[in-house]
Amino acid sequence: MGESYEENDQQANDDEHKRGRKEAKQISFRVTEGEYLKLEQSAETLSMSVPAFVKKKAQGAKLVMPKLEKETGMQLSRELRDIGKNVNQIARWCNQRQEEALEEKDMERLEENLQRVQEELSRVWQQLS
Repeated sequence: MGESYEENDQQANDDEHKRGRKEAKQISFRVTEGEYLKLEQSAETLSMSVPAFVKKKAQGAKLVMPKLEKETGMQLSRELRDIGKNVNQIARWCNQRQEEALEEKDMERLEENLQRVQEELSRVWQQLS
C-alpha cells in the first residue's frame, strides 16, 4: 500500500542529515507585524537572529540583556587590548633591567607609566559599572 508515517518521517530525518542540518524538524508559525517587531528588537538587543531568539525562548532559556551595547563593548575591548600592550611593554622593560639598579629617573618614569595604566583601567571600569 505504501510507506507508513514512521517510515516517511525517518526518511525525512535522513534527508535532513544528509544536507548537513543539525536539526531534522522545522516549525513555522505566523505573528502579527507588531509581534514580529518586538521579537526583532529583542533579538537585535541580544545580537541574535529572530529565529535563534525564538528558539532559545521556546527552549526556556533565560536570555539576559547585555550591560553594554555591541559597539561600546567593542570599543572597551580595544581599549583593554591597548592597556594590555602597555603593561606588557612595562613588564618587558622591567625584565630587561632586573639585575641592574634603576636610576631615579627610570623609577619615576616607571611610576608614571604604571599610574597612567591604573587611570586607564579605572576609566574603563567606570564604563562597565
